[in-house]
Amino acid sequence: MTHPSPHCTCWPGATVWLTGLPSAGKSTLARELARRLTPQGRRVEILDGDENRALLTAGLGFSREDRFVNVQRIGLVAEVLARNGVLALVPVIAPYADAREAVRKRHEQSGTPYLEIHVATPVEVCAERDVKGLYARQAAGDLKGLTGVDDPYEAPRAPDLTVPAHRQRPAESSALLLGLLQERGLA
Repeated sequence: MTHPSPHCTCWPGATVWLTGLPSAGKSTLARELARRLTPQGRRVEILDGDENRALLTAGLGFSREDRFVNVQRIGLVAEVLARNGVLALVPVIAPYADAREAVRKRHEQSGTPYLEIHVATPVEVCAERDVKGLYARQAAGDLKGLTGVDDPYEAPRAPDLTVPAHRQRPAESSALLLGLLQERGLA
């Protein structure tokens, strides 16, 4: 199979929202997928949750309302990118189902593909990984409102794909996701 030239925008844009607990492997999966797709000429942007918190949604806290606004702002940016031919990979916790559903509806209104991927790593594994030290801080009493521990995480009821990132290497997880994108005509 031949691939389009690096300047081709032959694929439709889409948003791939990677939801899951802190340290589930969302960002790792997004980076691995981007690494696989960009050499094929696919335009890919990763909208990392931490980067967005530092800039796009600076000033928002972690209340339910602020988390909703955070997800909506990132969702708008993802939808605009996707509507313009970019594959927007969004490794953002988005703990509440209603916030994710509002983002999905925005995409539906513009006719832009949206996939919800549940990076389904159990909290015990996430706490062992503890990439940012959040679980240790929560256990020490220095952090309150940690998603999945002392703040809710509403796992997707019907995600487009569930990735058992704790049972496989990142390359295997990205292959699962790449397969779904190919099946949907998005890669």
